[in-house]
Amino acid sequence: MITLPQAQTILAAAEAKATEIGVQAQIAVLDAGAHLKGFIGMDGAVLGSIDVALGKARTSVLFGITSEAVWDYCKPGAPAPGLELSNGGLMTFPGGAPLTLDGALIGAVGVSGGSPAQDARIAAAAAAALAH
Repeated sequence: MITLPQAQTILAAAEAKATEIGVQAQIAVLDAGAHLKGFIGMDGAVLGSIDVALGKARTSVLFGITSEAVWDYCKPGAPAPGLELSNGGLMTFPGGAPLTLDGALIGAVGVSGGSPAQDARIAAAAAAALAH
């Protein structure tokens, strides 16, 4: 289970990376049950990105992989085309990363506000902060 101090560390790392690369992002941390544990809406971040950040984190925690990796299963010609329509709709593009501790999935972080590559960089930095 993810703790509040862990969620705060992840949010701070995401905010720091977003600031470093000049992105105003919405950042969500979910627990392993896909429930909201923490959230930051940076000044200037687009409001529509709130739902996207939550969706990326939800997609990641439901499958235990990055949100973009889920696309490999559901794109046309893949083993499960249409999978993105399951679970109330998935966000299968970069910016969602699973959070693991000692090999166990404890939640996920979702980021939206920059380009897909920027969102993925921010999410990766946030997930890496859990190990430090």
